[in-house]
Amino acid sequence: MIDEGPSANLPPHILLEFFVPVVMRTVLFLVMLVGLAACDRASSEAEQEFAGDDTQEEGEIIESGQGLVGKLDISQRGNAMIDASFQAPDGSPVQLSDFTGKPVLVNIWATWCAPCIVEMPMLDELAMREKDRLKILVVSQDIQGADKVDPFFARNDFQALEPYIDPENGLSFGFGSGLMPTTVLYDSRGKEVWRVIGAMDWDGAKAAALLEETLAEG
Repeated sequence: MIDEGPSANLPPHILLEFFVPVVMRTVLFLVMLVGLAACDRASSEAEQEFAGDDTQEEGEIIESGQGLVGKLDISQRGNAMIDASFQAPDGSPVQLSDFTGKPVLVNIWATWCAPCIVEMPMLDELAMREKDRLKILVVSQDIQGADKVDPFFARNDFQALEPYIDPENGLSFGFGSGLMPTTVLYDSRGKEVWRVIGAMDWDGAKAAALLEETLAEG
């Protein structure tokens, strides 16, 4: 049978102009649904992991005030720094290996991440206290880059933190945690010591104890 509707008499190029956008919108919609389902599943799995693991070393759950919950992970201990490139405050490309020589604490965060924002003043205080023994890098994963990060820093007037940005999310993919914030401690040789997946009180006794062994070695 031949379609008797309005499209029956349309030439082929007009038909393509009509149907291609419809198909593209359908494909994009399906991709969005898959992405949302994956995000929901990852969040649910992370919550179950946090709730169900009560070991005291690998997998230790660290709970502190202001609703901060993180998980200590030492499974990557001894691994070298990942080689992803990101941007220094002046816009130049840098890598984590540029900061070896003393321990480095790398925090990946975003302006839309509520626990990340709670952590930032504490990381700023830590950076000031330990400036002679520890380099702290807070690296934004905002895809809008400086357009989002620079106003955030201007509003908060941090004393020691600097606005490193990673709009390509190279560190986030490289760490592979799937959650923000994620914070990784490297020793002075660039070897991973531990990481905290989630947030924690960087002013607290637990953070001080976790850091001290590495900082004492220099």
